[in-house]
Amino acid sequence: MPPQPHPAISRLCPHLRELRDGVRALLSLDDDTAVIIRQFTYTEPGHPPLETVVTVLAMDGEAHRWTLHRPADQITEHDLRAALAPPPAELTPTSRPGLDAA
Repeated sequence: MPPQPHPAISRLCPHLRELRDGVRALLSLDDDTAVIIRQFTYTEPGHPPLETVVTVLAMDGEAHRWTLHRPADQITEHDLRAALAPPPAELTPTSRPGLDAA
């Protein structure tokens, strides 16, 4: 008899596949780029009890990582969009509203 997957893993697998596919679509990744989604449980003070880490590994060796402080099965497409969005460009003195360039 083949081993059965852990019930929690089985329950999350369809959602993890959806998250992976969402990451691929949002970042326009090719099939050669690996998307790894892992959920971690912490018992140490100061850590959330569960967090989900999304890692993208490109073939050229470049890696990107995002941490979402909630269980994988609670992450929505909106959460992914917010987490994967590039950070806003830093404002320079010439781009700040109301300030004149020196």
